[in-house]
Amino acid sequence: MSGAPITVAPDPIGSSILRFVDASTQSARLAPASISAYQRDLERFAKWCREQNLKHASQLDALHLRSYTAGLARAGMDPRSIQRHLSALRRWFRYLLDDGIIRSNPADGMKAPRVRRKLPRTLDPDQVRQLLEIPGEKPLDLRDRALLELCYSSGLRVSELAAACWHRLDSAERLIRVIGKGDKERIVPVGRHALTALARWRDFARDLPQSDRDWIFTTLKGKPIGVRSIQKRIAQRAISQGLDCHVHPHQLRHSFASHILESSGDLRAVQELLGHANLSTTQIYTHLDFQHLAEVYDRTHPRARKQVGGRDRSQALGSD
Repeated sequence: MSGAPITVAPDPIGSSILRFVDASTQSARLAPASISAYQRDLERFAKWCREQNLKHASQLDALHLRSYTAGLARAGMDPRSIQRHLSALRRWFRYLLDDGIIRSNPADGMKAPRVRRKLPRTLDPDQVRQLLEIPGEKPLDLRDRALLELCYSSGLRVSELAAACWHRLDSAERLIRVIGKGDKERIVPVGRHALTALARWRDFARDLPQSDRDWIFTTLKGKPIGVRSIQKRIAQRAISQGLDCHVHPHQLRHSFASHILESSGDLRAVQELLGHANLSTTQIYTHLDFQHLAEVYDRTHPRARKQVGGRDRSQALGSD
């Protein structure tokens, strides 16, 4: 195995780690990068064992492992990295168990800290309005305005935008049928601003030299535009519209969901609109909604406002 030399001290725990790494390399069941990562993690664990005066693997139990992983967390290690450490320990203990060195695996049943799910970044309504109000009447202005309006109006995925077809749009009923993940079809509403933008783009698109006129979003040569092109156009429009943040299609989808939930509180409806198979996927937006409510609370509740010199900030400014 290539990489840094093994530096584990020559004690029983260190020796068993050496044998485990060697056996893993010989078996070729793990990728070299995985073996290197496990090696580094186990070297760190061996160092901790020496500091705790633990010399033999048979001395180790679940309490030791909990203490070790708690120390990693206190040191600021990312939960994903702690999960990898535990994975290395489980494999090492399984090796020791198969080799008859230990009688049970102390890592069995141990759970790593939960990985904190990152909340999707959203645009506030004013930022969305700034993005959508594209000036100009050139063909690309018409297309990009229709693209952005439909994305935000209906909360579509970028792949759904790329696959959108005119025959699936019902302007009278203000609905569009889209094909989502797993080729599942759903029907979502289309707002009046989006319908207006789509109609103006369609008036121009009818004259494009295309053999298949069914795709909604095309180049000026009549060819359907792909996912990457949509992503680039939205990012470019965000810059030209003066937004100070990178904008991508999924961010508009997140904003759509957050704004609907903020106004209605109907999580099931948001689930249906987004086409989520499981409600748990949609529940992340409740955290976004709670963040908004917490900000409103902090800004407006008399007992939540920041104090200035022992008084309410509003009082310090002379307001009532």
